[in-house]
Amino acid sequence: MAELGTRVKRGVARVRPKGLPVCAVLLAGGRGTRFWPRSRTRSPKQLLNIVGRETMLRQATARLGSLVAARNIWVVTNGEQAAAVRRELHTLPRSHILAEPVGRNTAAAIALAAIHLARLHGDALMAVLPSDAYVHDVARYRRLLRAALNQARTPGNLVVLGIPPTRPETGYGYIERGASTARSLGVPVYAVRRFTEKPALPEARRYVASGRYFWNAGMFLWRVSTFLENLERFLPRTHGALGQLAGAIGTRRYDSVLRRIYPRLENISIDYAVMEPATRVRGKSRVSVIPANVGWSDIGSWAAVYELLAEKSGQNVSAGPLCVLDAAGNYFWSPKKLVAAIGVSDLVLVDTEDALLVSARDRSQDVGRIVKWLEKEGRRSLL
Repeated sequence: MAELGTRVKRGVARVRPKGLPVCAVLLAGGRGTRFWPRSRTRSPKQLLNIVGRETMLRQATARLGSLVAARNIWVVTNGEQAAAVRRELHTLPRSHILAEPVGRNTAAAIALAAIHLARLHGDALMAVLPSDAYVHDVARYRRLLRAALNQARTPGNLVVLGIPPTRPETGYGYIERGASTARSLGVPVYAVRRFTEKPALPEARRYVASGRYFWNAGMFLWRVSTFLENLERFLPRTHGALGQLAGAIGTRRYDSVLRRIYPRLENISIDYAVMEPATRVRGKSRVSVIPANVGWSDIGSWAAVYELLAEKSGQNVSAGPLCVLDAAGNYFWSPKKLVAAIGVSDLVLVDTEDALLVSARDRSQDVGRIVKWLEKEGRRSLL
């Protein structure tokens, strides 16, 4: 544990603050069960072209533009998806695709990337971003990322981008802002008072009405050294275990050490592990939020896809040829077959080679329950 901290501190001493490399870490290990039957274990949501022609993962890298050099983009995924991720992002160095041997939630995934960055750079600016979200205003997104990175450059600062809520959503975490503390490149920065996970509907309504809350979209920025110091403080066992792994990076021992150590790491999200306890530290809060009104969506269901693609209420949206008679508000994904719809409304239909999903649009969140049923029935070929 001490060895890892020492290595990071020595690396910081060698790098001038203005010369810190800017690195992006894309989290790409999810299964995306709500997008079954298109999404499967080896081809999850982030590896599909859910919205647009490119996959969600490739869109996430393209959004970075010139802000992050391709050589400084890293992806954390799992062993089942690593080969597909490498094919999708073939221009990235092979060593920058980090495969978890088992899923241990976001704290471990981010920490795994951090020790690689510390080993390579000593210290760096680190942007942790989801690989399966949609952003409409890419230019503003980049501007806010640049401002957040500038704020994160100061040692000790932990920065999160907060999405202004458009409805009282109960499926997201929320960030409560405090007072305005600074401006970074002309962008307002607020102290974070607290993080709240998935509130009940009455609470969510109060949050939205107050104007003081943001959705937590999982976009974090900090120095690698700042993150590792907080990891050591709040999650010392994981920090210590990864200190052992750091010494094996670049050697033949790495894979075996990773398989031995990784399952022992705490299975906890970065919000619970680091961000929430960091807001409770006595003294001036070093956790800040930057409002990010960028047209963000986590595209959490087929209904969300419809809402993004439909240009007007009641429009039918189809990925292939379509003939309709008295049909409205439907989403059809059948790129090779003609869909003929008569007298149906607000449906989702997704046609793949071995499965067909038909759902009421407002029930598309329940697709994950079908996946659980398939698991229970042992229908692995459909997973």
